[in-house]
Formats: sequence, structure tokens, C-alpha cells
Amino acid sequence: MRLSRRTLFAASTLLAAPASLRAQPAFPNRPITVVVPNPPGGGTDFAARLFQEAMSQGLGQPVVVENRPGANGNLAINAVARSAPDGHTILLQYNGYHAGNPAMMKNLTWDPIKDLSLVGMATMAPHAIIVAPTVPANTLQEFIAYARANPGKLNYASSGNGSIQHVGGVLFSRAIGAEMVHVPYRGAAPALQDVAGGRVELFITTPSSAIALVQGGRVKALAIASAQRAAGLPDVPTTAEAGLPGFTLDAWFGFAVPAATPRPIQERLNAVINAAAEQASVRERAQAGGATTKAMTLAELDALARREVEELGAVIRSAGITLE
Repeated sequence: MRLSRRTLFAASTLLAAPASLRAQPAFPNRPITVVVPNPPGGGTDFAARLFQEAMSQGLGQPVVVENRPGANGNLAINAVARSAPDGHTILLQYNGYHAGNPAMMKNLTWDPIKDLSLVGMATMAPHAIIVAPTVPANTLQEFIAYARANPGKLNYASSGNGSIQHVGGVLFSRAIGAEMVHVPYRGAAPALQDVAGGRVELFITTPSSAIALVQGGRVKALAIASAQRAAGLPDVPTTAEAGLPGFTLDAWFGFAVPAATPRPIQERLNAVINAAAEQASVRERAQAGGATTKAMTLAELDALARREVEELGAVIRSAGITLE
């Protein structure tokens, strides 16, 4: 068979085109993995599993949650940042890691702006000031008086060095004028267990990881460090209501992909995540866990990430917190 010049030209043009133009596989074409940089049971894990079913329905593929804790989130974050930029591997990012780690670590192997792109907001949450049942204080003012009477003798937990809980503990200690000792853990769940057991006195963390323990009477929630009370803990006053105005601490948990992920894939993920965030069942479960959901555009997410990297980083550097 003799081919025409037009056919030969078309074939040669196709072969010469970049691979990205010659082959555009449908997305998604296999299961999606959401990598969580913390153990099961904390606020990050809660956010991932909250969206798991709705994302699977929206994408038409199974969504698998994989917990990969370690190195203050860096094991999971670096793995996703270096993964194939095809949308099938997603990070459930925590702003304590996203904005905090770059400010604390000189030799970080990933950059929050250059290597990762936020494609959707999972949950936004305030922090609750939680104390052990053995602490002789039932109000925030009683705890402040107790801490001032015992400088350097009380411990506060965090989900890791440099986490927002760590930063929150530093800021809280400064705000009340009482020195306390930092005890880092590998995630919120083990930290809460030690608070419940009376081995650590204080933990400032998102309500989603602590509500069951508060409701069961195993720990005491003294205040919500935000402008509004938490829906999951409606009887717990804000810090302003409890006599410590100006002390607020908020967290967000968002979905991120490698920055090189094609824009159409980022837009598809953003649309699916936003649709999930607006589902009544997802919103209600988030509120029951002390968090809220919020649909955000890619541009809004990028602006949020850049602002957090600058502002939270400034607080960490001023406090002299390092992770080397």
C-alpha cells in the first residue's frame, strides 16, 4: 500500500510531538492513594478519612488512605513531592508541616511552594486547650494560676517538634508567663493517651482528635483557642471568654499533589474535593469532630499556602524553634 504525502506528514508530526501530547491517559485510571503524614487517630487522619468515600465516588476510583508517620511529617511529604505527578498520589498536608518545617529545618528536601500544590481544603479547625484529669484545674484561669505556681514543673505535649501544637505550647507559655517543658510525640493520638493517663499535663490540639476523650471524661477541655466556639464542644468557652483574649491558634488540613501535576488534573481534583466539602454528610461529620469544611479555588489555596509559610514561619523563627 502506498501512503500519500499528507498521511506521511501527519504521522511524522505525531511522532515528533512531545510525549505529553501524544499520550494523555484518562484521569484517574487506577486507585488513588492519600498519604497521611501521621498515625491513625489524629486530626490529619480524621480529615483524610472524612473525604475518602466522597472522593472515591467523585473520581470513580477507590481512594486508599495510607498512614506514613515519621520525621515530623517529612517522610510522607517528601515521598509525595517526589512521586509521579499524575494525580494518583495525594498528600493530606497539615499547615504545621507545610509552613512550619521550612522555618525549622535548614536541609529540608522539599519546598512548600516549588514542590507541592494544594488542590483542595479538607478541614479547618481551631485548637482546644486540653489538660489531664489529674490537673487540679477546671477552668482556664485555674490552670494559669496552677502553672504560674509551678514554673518549669508542668509538661505540655505536641504531635512532634515544630508542630503547631509545639508552637502553640510556646506561645501559650509566653502568654500566661509560666515556663513549661515540651514533650514531643509521633502524632496526636499517642500524646492524648499520655494526657489521659496523667503523664503529661497539657495538650493544645484540634478538637477532632480529642472530642471522644473529652466527652468520656478522660481529659478536660478548658478553652477553644479561636474566635468561635467549636461545634463539637459547644459548652467549652473560647480563650477570650475564659479570660485569655488574643490567644488563638487555628489549623488546616489540605490535599496536595506534586507541583508538576498537569493543571487539568489539579482542576479535576479541586472540583471533586470542593463538591465533597459541600456534601451535608461531610459537613456534619466535620462539625461533630470540631472542624469545618470550606470549598476553595486553586488560586485561594495558593494564596493561603504562601501567607502561612510567611506568617507561621516568622513566629517559629522568633521563638527559636529548630529541628536539626
